[in-house]
Amino acid sequence: MAESKKYEFLVSALPQYISAQSAPEHDRYVFAYTITIENVGTVAAQLISRHWVITDGSGQTQEVRGLGVVGVQPLLHPGEKFEYTSGCQLTTAVGSMHGTYQMVAEDGVAFQALIPEFTLAAPRVLH
Repeated sequence: MAESKKYEFLVSALPQYISAQSAPEHDRYVFAYTITIENVGTVAAQLISRHWVITDGSGQTQEVRGLGVVGVQPLLHPGEKFEYTSGCQLTTAVGSMHGTYQMVAEDGVAFQALIPEFTLAAPRVLH
């Protein structure tokens, strides 16, 4: 088996605009996103930390780094999934996020799981 397939995670995101917490008249747009992380490899691995790159509609970027996700560092065995919901605030109605999770496999190998870019958009902004 190819070495890269041992350490393979699929990450997907489902973003949602939170109108009740947003104030467009004050350039405040709040988004929630639900992330699903699935171990499609053959070795158990633990999510140690995260690195997000958040870009708003004017091209301004913000980087966020921290331990775990929502206060936990989940250990995922092959075939297992972990899902969590978090959020962010932008000053524009449209933006995007992408990043990486820093993982450590049970055999001691450190690797990154890519978080594909996804779009954050208030309703009726994108056509």
